Formats: sequence, C-alpha cells, structure tokens
Amino acid sequence: MTIALNHTIVHSKDQQAAAEFLAQILGRPAPTRFGPFLVVDLDNGVSLDFLHHDEPEPQHYAFLLSEAEFDEVFGRIRERGLDYWADPGRSQPGKINHHDGGRGVYFPDPSGHFLEIITRPYGSGG
Repeated sequence: MTIALNHTIVHSKDQQAAAEFLAQILGRPAPTRFGPFLVVDLDNGVSLDFLHHDEPEPQHYAFLLSEAEFDEVFGRIRERGLDYWADPGRSQPGKINHHDGGRGVYFPDPSGHFLEIITRPYGSGG
C-alpha cells in the first residue's frame, strides 16, 4: 500500500487573501472553491485547503522547489517587499541559507503562518 498526503487545512484570518497570496507567490493557478474551502493545488497531488478561522494558530509550511523555481519565487518575495530570513528564529533577516548545498528562505503569509522555500531536503547532504 502506498500512503501519500492528499491535503491539509490551513486556517486563515482572510481565506481569500491567504489562498491568493500562496498561489501567486508559488506561481500556482488561482485557488478553486470546494465547499467552504479555497484550494491551492501543488504539483505532487497535495492541496492546501484554506478555511476561515478568526484566530489561526501560526503553522509552518515548507515547499521543495527546483533551483529555477526558487529564483522565481524568491523574486516574487523581493518584488513584494516581504520580510524574509535565512532561519526560523528570524535572527538572519534579508538572507538565505545554504543548508545541504541548496538554498532556503523563510517568510510570513497574511495569516501569520511561516512559509519556507528550499531547494534541497534537510539532511540530504551537500
């Protein structure tokens, strides 16, 4: 039997703004409606299903990208003037990391979730 993550629910103060933000930053198609959810589909068959919540608990979502995709997404982060950090402790503002020979950066979404883009899985060597 193969087990794969299919979707997860992302609680958001402003469901529309959060779903559109993620889709635009990652260069994904516009979110689609499924019942009370706004769904952002990713390439690996997983979706993030955004749902309104008055006080969402901040979560962390990391996205594995190719080097070229990293350049595109990081370009959109900078174009928007978003704060970003090389580390989850936010002690290295305006920098990227090079863990495992790749690149990574952390940035916030409109609901206070901490998003991350990386080009190599942690622990993969490099």
